[in-house]
Amino acid sequence: MPAPHPAHRPIARRGLLVTTAATALTLGIVSFADVAEAADIPDDATRTRTVRGVLPTGSPDYVYLPVDVPRGVAEIAVSYAYEKPTVPAGTQGNALDIGIFDERGTELGGQGFRGWSGGARGSFFIRADAATPGYLAGPVRAGTWHIALGPYTVAPDGLPYEVTVTLRFGPAGSTPEPVYPPEHAKGRGRAWYRGDCHLHSLHSDGKRTTAEIAAAARAAGLDFINSSEHNTSSAHGAWGGLWGDDLLVLTGEEVTTRNGHVVAIGTDAGTWVDWRYRARDNRFGHYARAVRRAGGLVVPAHPHATCIGCHWKFGFGEADAVEVWNGTYTPEDEIALAEWDNSLVAAVRSGKPWVPAMGNSDAHREPDKVGLPQTVVLAEELSRDAVLAGIRAGRSYIAESSALFLAFGASGGRGHHAGIGERLRVVGDDTPVTVRLEVTGAPGCTAHFVTDQGTLFTASLPESGTGTVQWRTTPAYAAYVRAEVRHPVSVPGLPGALAALTNPVFLEG
Repeated sequence: MPAPHPAHRPIARRGLLVTTAATALTLGIVSFADVAEAADIPDDATRTRTVRGVLPTGSPDYVYLPVDVPRGVAEIAVSYAYEKPTVPAGTQGNALDIGIFDERGTELGGQGFRGWSGGARGSFFIRADAATPGYLAGPVRAGTWHIALGPYTVAPDGLPYEVTVTLRFGPAGSTPEPVYPPEHAKGRGRAWYRGDCHLHSLHSDGKRTTAEIAAAARAAGLDFINSSEHNTSSAHGAWGGLWGDDLLVLTGEEVTTRNGHVVAIGTDAGTWVDWRYRARDNRFGHYARAVRRAGGLVVPAHPHATCIGCHWKFGFGEADAVEVWNGTYTPEDEIALAEWDNSLVAAVRSGKPWVPAMGNSDAHREPDKVGLPQTVVLAEELSRDAVLAGIRAGRSYIAESSALFLAFGASGGRGHHAGIGERLRVVGDDTPVTVRLEVTGAPGCTAHFVTDQGTLFTASLPESGTGTVQWRTTPAYAAYVRAEVRHPVSVPGLPGALAALTNPVFLEG
């Protein structure tokens, strides 16, 4: 989930909006006309303009500040600040995000995107050879650029802001070709691989470097991770030297809309997915398909999170999987788990495809633990295609750490067996089926077998945390069975926190 917006220094309440519309707002252009008309601008010369204004309550989600960039600019730098007055209890205060689009324009899904930092930092720069994390290095071409302001929340008296634009002149410079992570790692052949697909670095609102994330992933016993910064692809090329035979680095994005967040997992390196729409705009399906065309998976994140704009509103019709466990286990995750279980019942009833569950840490900074939880995937090899295929098929379980191992499946009839994410087909609805769970690394926990009726069997695990649990049922009694491993109850009236969770085995007579 996004971190709280940092405070910015107070500014004077000066300036007015120039133009407004019902669905968009464009401010007056920031002009450098005097520079453009000058005969000779020396290298390293700088020119600065500052604009001020007030965004009213009810402002559009995105407000664009056009900047007329003349020829000969080597670098554009932007800083901003806004007032954060005290507001009454229960009232939202001011929070203002920022990003930028270049001369190619702000068209939804267009080519003009050059970076986004949300509320994580108060300034950024772009030049050919480098850019602030969250932004894309490249030439600063002449034309009308647009600073994108996102009034996340606006206080009752409005949001006074100040934006300063500085242009530095000189040779354009060159942009190095990005080096992206390879799509294969050595791995162990067909095996269970552990991964965390929701992580944040300095390229959005995280505090860790990519090197620190890679080190934490290895320490957590992970085999793969996914780069998932808020609304930017800038980190895709920031993993040089950090992958290896033991660590596969996937590239993606946390598409952070005003109606929920979705993690794009394993998209083609360099892919950026637009986020500037709400559920009412009927655009999510288009961008979900764009994620899949780029080779990735569409995974709604923390669907019942309570932060503003985090609760998932787009439905699950386009989901390839859903994040039911996000970071330290909370009641929000318990609600997400229950909703997901209901979707399994609906899939059985309708005969439509089911949506697998996964878990990720959403780690931003210390003390967030990378790999709490982690999705453990049965894949043919440690590669992008194989890992994504395993997640998509539901051949996976979720564990709180690499110390916890599960083996789960069902057998019946004439020696038939099905594992996690598979279907066990037997002759007759009354054919006995044996469900078996093997657990290692869960001391003090209990095992639960959950079906379309609910939890039908519970057993305590040995104090060592290693044990085997079996239960017999039939397809007539249970349309599917999945396993949960839970810690003891800590809050009366609520179930114990999850230690592990499997995707289901479906039973068919």
